Amino acid sequence: MKIAITSSGSDLKSEVDPRFGRCAYFILVETDTDEFEAVENTGAQGMGGVGIQSGQIMADREVKTVLTGSCGPNAFQTLQAAGIKVITGVSGTVQEAIDKFKSGDYKTISQADASAHSGMKK
Repeated sequence: MKIAITSSGSDLKSEVDPRFGRCAYFILVETDTDEFEAVENTGAQGMGGVGIQSGQIMADREVKTVLTGSCGPNAFQTLQAAGIKVITGVSGTVQEAIDKFKSGDYKTISQADASAHSGMKK
């Protein structure tokens, strides 16, 4: 299964970025093999619509579940429409997030847990 973790850096030791649409990187992990790829979030500095753009990147990369700190309504709607599950409240390193995901410590959410444009605040 392919998952994506929002990250402040490009490796598994990086901290989870709490913002979905404005994270620096998405770390894509194939949970069956532990292979990963860091994808720079080129839209993170955009003026608006970054959650939707990030959601589209996840759909294009065939991600099944996103792990992040929080997710706004537009991003959540885009992810949900693509059939992608969302887990929020994730913190620590990317590796720690992967380990907790694999052990079943996280629950998916059924609605956005952040207000629109909340990622613009840092």
